[in-house]
Amino acid sequence: MERKKILFIYYQNTKPGGVAKVLSQLTSELAELNYDIEILFLLEAHQDFYPIHPKVKKHYINAFGDKYSRFGTSIYKKYNKIPKIYNIYSYFYDFGTYRVLNQWIKENHQNYDTIVSCWYKISSMLAINSQIGKKTIAWEHISYQTGGLVYYNILRKYYKNLRSIISLTHTSLEHYKKINPNSIVISNIIGDNYESFKLDITSKENIICAVSRLDPEKNVKDFINIIKECKIGEDWKIIIAGDGTQRTLLKEQAQNLGLQNIEFLGSIPQEKILQLYKKSKIFCMTSLNEGLPTVLIEAMFCGNALIAYDCPTGPSEIINTNNGYLIKMHDKENFIVKLKHLINNPQELTELMISSKTESEKWSKEKIIPQWEKIL
Repeated sequence: MERKKILFIYYQNTKPGGVAKVLSQLTSELAELNYDIEILFLLEAHQDFYPIHPKVKKHYINAFGDKYSRFGTSIYKKYNKIPKIYNIYSYFYDFGTYRVLNQWIKENHQNYDTIVSCWYKISSMLAINSQIGKKTIAWEHISYQTGGLVYYNILRKYYKNLRSIISLTHTSLEHYKKINPNSIVISNIIGDNYESFKLDITSKENIICAVSRLDPEKNVKDFINIIKECKIGEDWKIIIAGDGTQRTLLKEQAQNLGLQNIEFLGSIPQEKILQLYKKSKIFCMTSLNEGLPTVLIEAMFCGNALIAYDCPTGPSEIINTNNGYLIKMHDKENFIVKLKHLINNPQELTELMISSKTESEKWSKEKIIPQWEKIL
């Protein structure tokens, strides 16, 4: 049987990020099967943050090298304090990316049976060309509502030209089915290091953790306020892992509230994040918007009880009575009630951690890889 050639396209693999992580995991799994896997990164050659399987061939094109991208970057550097200037930069950079990507694809697309685009902007660029679109699968990692006027209102209609759309949630699927009937749901692979974890309740510590980018849409400020209102004793530690534009602001918030038991770890390697999940008992998320928050699934594999806002569109696909509590958006009072309840009822917390670990089995790669094989 002839090996099928699959090209994945994404921006970079230089820093922590959910898409780069699942891209690394999925391509490694497929490379071990009957596929020739290649990845096109829209950045100059760089050292991989997440390991790429040695059988996977990598290509690099520097989207920042285009004249429009350079112009957008120069504007942003010069006027970065002007409101909305980042949006202007993004449009110039995106147009530069389109020019560079379009040229490469025109010259090379005939070498591949399938192209998998790993971000909605890239998918939109490929969908415009119906010839390229008919061999392209859009792998959507974020809420379908993302993208504003240009991407959400104008360019996503061209998804009708695509071979298929893979969404992470059934809410997104309902939307994409209206554009392209060849749309399906496939969850992300979490990875062997999580699936092989054997739960040992006695090794866990009184830790409440949150792993997140420290950016406005992740809404970590609500989590810090919730911790303040819970009046958690000194026998519990709160750990926040991640970095972003609000890191300094959030640390100042915690200090001003007198929260001495909050520790900010910053950006840490995946192995240390895994060790944090193994030690912690409760995982909290107060995000305003998600695709499919794999951090919830990772924490569940490690036997954490979950508490999260029911933000669009992911947590409701994951959280149920077997693994935690789904809280109505911005209902901090109920979030506080549920968190205090778990802290004050250790036996119930233990039972929920055990059932959470059991619940994670439905997210195993044994159930996910066959779905990819079918669509490829």
